[in-house]
Amino acid sequence: MTTIIPENERSSEPLDTERLIYHPDMIRANEWVLTEYQPPTKDFCIFVPCAMRKPYHTSPSHKMYDRIIFGILEQEDAHVVVFGTCGITPREIDNEYPFTDYKFMMGKCNVAKIKRDFIKMESERLAKYLERTRDNYKHRIAYCIGDFRTAMEKAVEMTNIDVVIVPDRKTMEEVANPNKRFKYGSLSQRQYLQDFSDSITSILNIPERTVGVHDDHSTNDMDWYLL
Repeated sequence: MTTIIPENERSSEPLDTERLIYHPDMIRANEWVLTEYQPPTKDFCIFVPCAMRKPYHTSPSHKMYDRIIFGILEQEDAHVVVFGTCGITPREIDNEYPFTDYKFMMGKCNVAKIKRDFIKMESERLAKYLERTRDNYKHRIAYCIGDFRTAMEKAVEMTNIDVVIVPDRKTMEEVANPNKRFKYGSLSQRQYLQDFSDSITSILNIPERTVGVHDDHSTNDMDWYLL
């Protein structure tokens, strides 16, 4: 595959500041995804949030997501698309610059304007991706909370394309802890993962599967925020 941004064309701006969402290389890479990248045709598109460890598929959280997804579906049936701080990153290009090189986590940002701009930019990108892949997938599931969830909800409103968004709001309220910096906690929680699994089995109309959490796949990886 052609390199998205050749090394000699990359910006010298840092990728570890709160201005990451405006970084010219992040903008250029996402434009490439939305215009030149050729998405596959699959039964399912599964949207999951980006992670601290890069490439994403090597992170504890993504290994956990994969155990759920591909414990139910075959590899050829599901396309994993990462979204969030990175914009939109299909799994098969998650080892590409700049998706492997940035350090900033949106959850650490307390600047209201940047958070507003992020939701606006990300919802528009997601809407474009949903429109562009309208006929590529039969089913779409998004596993997300926080600002990422807000962006996905807005994208669904903009396109009127159905996306099952989990965890369920009821589950989120049941596990909410107002004493935490982010009261809804981590997507690595078993109750959330159960909703994720149930969203797939429900679409397939097959029995639910009980989800377990393996310590090696649920620690030292904070997804996009610090607990």
